[in-house]
Amino acid sequence: MKKTLYFLIAISLFSCDKDDTTTNGVPSYIQIDEITLDENYTTNITDAWVYIDGVNKGVYELPAHFPVLNDGDVEVRIYAGIKDNGIASQRVTYPFYHSDTSTIKLTIDSTTIISPIVALKENIEGIIDDFDPSYTFNYDTCFQKISGGPYGNYGSLSFLDSIFVTEINYKDHPLSFDNVPQQGSATYLELDYKSDSEFLVGMYINFPNTPTLQKDLLWINP
Repeated sequence: MKKTLYFLIAISLFSCDKDDTTTNGVPSYIQIDEITLDENYTTNITDAWVYIDGVNKGVYELPAHFPVLNDGDVEVRIYAGIKDNGIASQRVTYPFYHSDTSTIKLTIDSTTIISPIVALKENIEGIIDDFDPSYTFNYDTCFQKISGGPYGNYGSLSFLDSIFVTEINYKDHPLSFDNVPQQGSATYLELDYKSDSEFLVGMYINFPNTPTLQKDLLWINP
């Protein structure tokens, strides 16, 4: 019985965190209010994935203020995180951004503020579309085009009630998805939107020599 007790104590001592011994259990604090992109695109970065000297320190919803058992000069690497499909329980790093890396000085029982700036990775292929004049939509009294909006030159404003169902179709310039990455590579359809009712996002899939398939992708809540 005594041998077992001594063995467990030894395991406990050897498994102590190295940072625990240098800080005597007193943490330093890091504050991250937001992660910004170095280009003029809209973003929805919700989380910071934090690594210090190569060690994963956790995922923190922004704005964040959290303790770490480190002090002195450290290398901090921050990855921008998102809610995959907008679902809070599915948090991932955004695969198209580089991480932000910096060397900072942490002080025990003090807060260090970090303002990470991330950049798009090279050779990222994408299609950006809006409601500019090159598209043809059937606008009516319940569906109007607006200009000078917060996300660019054009947008669309929809007024709906129970008797209307509005569907947006790209007619003149259908989007081509012929070169979508395969075998699990990350591919995102991203929308800038504001809505006070749920709506469905879908697509039409055209296989050679087969009828067009209408595919519902995701119901989006207000």
